[in-house]
Amino acid sequence: MRKMATPSKENGAFEVAPLRSLDDFILESARFQVPNFRDLDKWGKRVYNNLVYYQSNYFLLALALFALVGLIHPLKMFLGLFAIAVACSLLVAASNGGPQVAKFKQDHPIISVIAILVGAYLIVYLLDGILVFLLGILLPFSATFVHASLRLRSLRNKLTNKMEQIGLKKSTPMGMILDALGFEAEIID
Repeated sequence: MRKMATPSKENGAFEVAPLRSLDDFILESARFQVPNFRDLDKWGKRVYNNLVYYQSNYFLLALALFALVGLIHPLKMFLGLFAIAVACSLLVAASNGGPQVAKFKQDHPIISVIAILVGAYLIVYLLDGILVFLLGILLPFSATFVHASLRLRSLRNKLTNKMEQIGLKKSTPMGMILDALGFEAEIID
């Protein structure tokens, strides 16, 4: 039987972080405190480390909140997704159209104005669906940021984050996302 190589940061593989207990995440043993807004570095370190440590909990929380908004307003959620997808598609098509779009607008000005008015009407008509869809996306981000800001780090949290930073643990999805966004793990204590 062939032994498989273990994934590491060097070859781009990652490990899914374990799901932390509900007691550690939000219940009895969890400690919360409002961060010192004057010390942005310390607050940023707290948020970064909590995002890395509780990442599986945050992904699960995000899915649950998105699904909850979808269950409460399924039609509006679908219409919002549809409206945003259509708007993005039209924007890409118009930006890639170049001279053909300009020529069409010049040759058929009435059709162009009607298309713009119909598009604007649909956006206004679907605005409540768009807002529900955006709520479904922004609510998980907001809840995650608030929890990561308020949750004080435990000794286990600090130890796990240090192990990942020095390379004893494999890279995790949240670590890869934060690295892609430009947050360096080496400067976070």
